Amino acid sequence: MQLGQAFYQNIAPTPVKKPELQLFNSSLALRLGLDNELLSNKHLLAQYFSGNELPIGAEPIALAYAGHQFGQFNPHLGDGRAHLLGELLDDQNIRYDIQLKGSGPTHFSRQGDGRCALGPAIREFIMSEAMHALGVPTSRCLAVVTTGEQVARNSYQPGAVVTRVATSHIRVGTFQFFAARSDLESLAALTDYAITRHFGDINLTDDDKVVKFLEHVIDKQIALVVSWLRVGFIHGVMNTDNTAISGETIDFGPCAMMGTYHKDTVFSSIDRNGRYAYGNQAKIAQWNMARLAEALLPLIDSEQDKAVALVEPLIHQFSEKFEQAYFAMYANKLGIEHYNDSDTELIVELLDIMQTKQLDYTQTFNQLTDSLTQADIKNSMATSLGDWYQTWLTRLQSLNSDMTQIQSLMRHSNPVVIPRNHHIENVLQQCEQSGDFSSAEKIIKVLASPYAVIAETANYQDAATDGDNSYQTFCGT
Repeated sequence: MQLGQAFYQNIAPTPVKKPELQLFNSSLALRLGLDNELLSNKHLLAQYFSGNELPIGAEPIALAYAGHQFGQFNPHLGDGRAHLLGELLDDQNIRYDIQLKGSGPTHFSRQGDGRCALGPAIREFIMSEAMHALGVPTSRCLAVVTTGEQVARNSYQPGAVVTRVATSHIRVGTFQFFAARSDLESLAALTDYAITRHFGDINLTDDDKVVKFLEHVIDKQIALVVSWLRVGFIHGVMNTDNTAISGETIDFGPCAMMGTYHKDTVFSSIDRNGRYAYGNQAKIAQWNMARLAEALLPLIDSEQDKAVALVEPLIHQFSEKFEQAYFAMYANKLGIEHYNDSDTELIVELLDIMQTKQLDYTQTFNQLTDSLTQADIKNSMATSLGDWYQTWLTRLQSLNSDMTQIQSLMRHSNPVVIPRNHHIENVLQQCEQSGDFSSAEKIIKVLASPYAVIAETANYQDAATDGDNSYQTFCGT
C-alpha cells in the first residue's frame, strides 16, 4: 500500500565530509539479509550509512507528523534530521523501516542543522540494543558512522549518523498531523495502512475497524510501559510524536535507567515538572492514547458524540488493563507465576520499603532471587526487608512450584545487568575524546546477555556512588 505525497517530503541526505563506520550490528544485518559482500566492505557501509551513497532502490523521504510536546500541541513537526531510506523484509518476513538519523536538514528542520552529535548516536545504539536484549519492544540500531565534521550544540562536538531499524515510524503524531488539517482522506488511508502493516487480524471491511485499531494500539502501549517499568527504564520525553503505534520504544534522547528506586525519578533536563517521571509513564501513555482517539473520531462516526461514546470506554479501561499487567509483572519478578489480588499488598509494600530505604532497584530483585539458594544473602535480605521478607517466603511456599522453578521465573524477569547511567556516560566520554570505540563494544557485549553472568558482567553492575543524584540527561538535538 502506497501513501501519497502529503505524508512525506522527497529529499536526499546531505553528504558528509569523511564518513567512518564505528559501530555495526552484524547480527541484525544478517537478519535483514544484507549482502555478505557488502558486510565485509567497511568503506561502502560507511558511505551507505552516512547517506553519502544510496543503496539500490532507496527513495529517501522525510516523514510528516505533528505532536504534543510536554502537553503543548505543535501541528507541524516531522523528520527534521532523519531520512527514511526504504523497507526490508527480515528472515522471518517481518517488514522494517531503515532510517538514517543525523543525515541533514529537511523541510521539517525548523532552522535546525539536521545533524546528530556522536554522543547521542552512540547512546541510541547502546540503549536500543540493550532494550532488545532485555526483551523490551524497541526500535534497533544497525550502525553508527562518524562524519568527520563538527556539530554546534553547547559546544562543538564530533558529528555522527545513526541508522535506526523499526517495524515502522508511524506515530500518534502522524494521525494528529492529518486530523489537525481535517484531511480525512489521508487520515483514513493512514489508518488502513497502519492496520495492514501492524494489525493484520483486523478486517479492513469491518465497520468497527478503527475502534479495533485503537484498542490494539492501547494494548501495545500497556505492554510497552510495563516492560519499561520491569527493567527501570525512563523514556524521558513521551511526547505523542515519540509514541509509535507499533508499541516499540523509539527516540532515545534523554532516556535513562533507574538505580535507587523512587517512583518520581526524573533525569531529563527538559522535564522540569516531572511529567515523564518513572511512575508517571503509564498515565502519560493513557493520555497519549486519548489524543490518538481524538484524532480518529471523524473516522469512527460523523456524529462526534457517537464516536466519543465508542472510544471513551477504551480510554477508561486503560487503567484497569494496565493495573492487571503491572501487578502480574511484579508478581513474576517475585517468583509468582499466577498473580492474584492478594499479592497486590505484598508488591506495594516492597516498593514502599525500597523507596523509603533508598534501595537499588535492579540489585534488590537480584538479591531476592539469589536469596532462595544462598544463605548469606537470605540473612542479609531478611535484615534489610524485615517482616516483609518472611511474608514473601510464606507466599512462595504456598505455590505449587519448587524453588528451582520459582527462581527460574525470577531470573527470567530480573536482569543481572542494565545499562547504568554512569557507565553509559563513561563510554560516551571515552568514545568522544579518544575516537576509540572499544569501550562501547565491550559494554554492548555485556548488555547483550542481561540475564546471564559472563566474565565481564561484574564490571557494569555497580550502582553510581552518588545514587545518580546529580545525573541529568539531555535531548541531544
